[in-house]
Amino acid sequence: MIESHHMKVERTAHYYTIGQATAETKYLLIACHGYGQLAEHFIRKFDVLARPDTLIVAPEGLSRFYWDGLTGKVASSWMTKADRLDEIADYAKYLNDLYRSYLQQLPKEVKTIFFGFSQGCATVIRWPMEHFPAFDTLVLWGGMIPEDLDYIPHKEYWSAKKIYAMYGTEDQFITPKRVDLHRKLITDQELVVEERTFEGGHVVDRTALAGLFTEIRG
Repeated sequence: MIESHHMKVERTAHYYTIGQATAETKYLLIACHGYGQLAEHFIRKFDVLARPDTLIVAPEGLSRFYWDGLTGKVASSWMTKADRLDEIADYAKYLNDLYRSYLQQLPKEVKTIFFGFSQGCATVIRWPMEHFPAFDTLVLWGGMIPEDLDYIPHKEYWSAKKIYAMYGTEDQFITPKRVDLHRKLITDQELVVEERTFEGGHVVDRTALAGLFTEIRG
């Protein structure tokens, strides 16, 4: 008889940063990339947010693969449908440990922002739903909240956060039908989300990013 087994193992995670953790840091941004991306390239979009008071951390998904089959570009993913609950638990612990390690180095009054792009949107929702870390602002860029989670029992937790949904008007994945479904899901789950758009496709647009963070920083 063939049986399936699981065991926890130690492995090495990779992440990239812009800025330093100092006593003057006012903003900590954790930015999670989309499917098939690498943190090393993804974080370059955030150079427009670089300031002495801002630390940007881009963790990379634990699953790497060749984008074009057996060779070529290396890409990364946060999870697949195979053993998905284990993969969610693994990346949630990884992100939570990384986040806590930086909080210990920063002033207590630092403002914290979780940012997810595309597949990373689900990532920055599932991680808090596993560990419920304290943070201030959530940005969902080019993606949606997971439909299989029940947010209502945690309404107090989510209502304390400022949540933005940002997508491009020409995003091939965020169609008008998907937008309507997302709005209904948000309403049904009693969440408060501010919607923003920019002219463009399924990308992190630097100009739109800078504009949104001007608002977040106040």
